[in-house]
Amino acid sequence: MFFTPLTSTLHFTLHIRRNKIKALIQRVKQGSVTIAGKKTASIKQGYVVLLGVRIGDTAKDAHYLARRTVKLRIFTDDADKMNLSIDAVAGNILVISQFTLYADTKKGNRPSFIKAGDPQTAKELYEEYVAALRKELGKDRIVTGEFAADMLVEIANDGPVTIEINTD
Repeated sequence: MFFTPLTSTLHFTLHIRRNKIKALIQRVKQGSVTIAGKKTASIKQGYVVLLGVRIGDTAKDAHYLARRTVKLRIFTDDADKMNLSIDAVAGNILVISQFTLYADTKKGNRPSFIKAGDPQTAKELYEEYVAALRKELGKDRIVTGEFAADMLVEIANDGPVTIEINTD
């Protein structure tokens, strides 16, 4: 807020912070997830997506983020420029639920997760996101971890290239 003496008018900027579903997308040579000692999913070239759902997120947000994920151009073309989408390189996607993307460490050393969506809603939106990706790219190109499971996620990051996208 500031006061402009010449016009005697009070000016201020209002920042409205929307809730936002968040995807941390890693371009990978390969990725896999192991649950209880058993490898349950793996991909070769593509994305490993860590998906975080926040309080207030909606199915509309999940679908929007899925479209952005598919259209993102972070694979290199013949000129060595990041110009190709996941579809253009026939890549696959491994999606992992990741509520810790909404960790708040502003106070103390122990993270708080109060901004993360409640488990039921987060699972529904995670499934919406996965379904939207499958609709765009085909069922066989999308694999997942298990929501809320203790997982070992192995990622061979290519580049490395890691991009955060959200619905903000």
